[in-house]
Amino acid sequence: MTDFTDDMSEPLQGERQSMLRLVMRRIQSKWRQIVTVIPFFWLLVFFLAPFFIVAKISLAELAIASPPFTSLIEWTDSGIVTIRLVFDNFVYIWEDSLYFDTYVNSLKISVTSTFLCLVFGYPIAYAIVRSGPVAKPLLLFAIILPFWTSFLLRVYSWMGLLADQGTINNLLIALGIIDEPIRMLYTEFAVYIGIVYTYMPFMILPLYANMEKLDNSLNEAAADLGSKPTNTFFKITLPLTMPGIVAGSLLVFIPATGEYVIPDLLGGGNVQMIGRVLYNEFSRNSDWPVAAAVAIVLLFILVLPIMVFQHYQGKAAEEQ
Repeated sequence: MTDFTDDMSEPLQGERQSMLRLVMRRIQSKWRQIVTVIPFFWLLVFFLAPFFIVAKISLAELAIASPPFTSLIEWTDSGIVTIRLVFDNFVYIWEDSLYFDTYVNSLKISVTSTFLCLVFGYPIAYAIVRSGPVAKPLLLFAIILPFWTSFLLRVYSWMGLLADQGTINNLLIALGIIDEPIRMLYTEFAVYIGIVYTYMPFMILPLYANMEKLDNSLNEAAADLGSKPTNTFFKITLPLTMPGIVAGSLLVFIPATGEYVIPDLLGGGNVQMIGRVLYNEFSRNSDWPVAAAVAIVLLFILVLPIMVFQHYQGKAAEEQ
């Protein structure tokens, strides 16, 4: 009798264990779904929702009210709902050469600044990768260190360096290189310096992460086969670091295009960029619909390089 009971209890225990495993799998599956939904919820709340709000404002009219724009949806006394979309703000931007010139100038400054960050950042990232185990963390710390201080404080420090009676002019005069101060502050040159200095780490760090993964044996094999260092760089190193170049370029180009603080402080109002135009339309002119239209156009301009990057990534994945 005891043996028969033991024989019956073993399959029951096995069924209970299998049921417990099934329940645990379902719980884990639900938690995975919840964890997966969180990033989409984050994008929905902090990106899509503000985008639709700005898009709604761009299709409204300026009004003497608070907030200073009309509603897109109107209810009549008879209960009829009317939706009124106004595209005059986009037509106004298209017809006014000020906005077009500002977009072009912003793109010119951001593209040039991105190129300068790449030219100076690439050898720095390469030197960090090639440095020893003691110097490497110190160099990385030096790259990240500016983030520990206030962004405004760093920009203001450049105002002191570039002023007519600033450190750089006084040093050049003391060395006998110049006789009188060179005007650097409140020029496009100062804006370039500020943007390149500010966004250089965003170029160096992706390049460093990419170069750190490269197989050095490829360069050694090319050298053994008689390849010159220049040929090795352009045929092996540069193509393999293209993902880091593209990622770093996007991280610099996108925020630099809409930059406001640097052109305002270092440019002094003499350098027009789209971020400054946005600020003036929102705060000084209180023309929210036009400002929203300017922001929407800027957003679509910045989407283009992201689409190119995604196309490049897909092509690289297919080749691999």
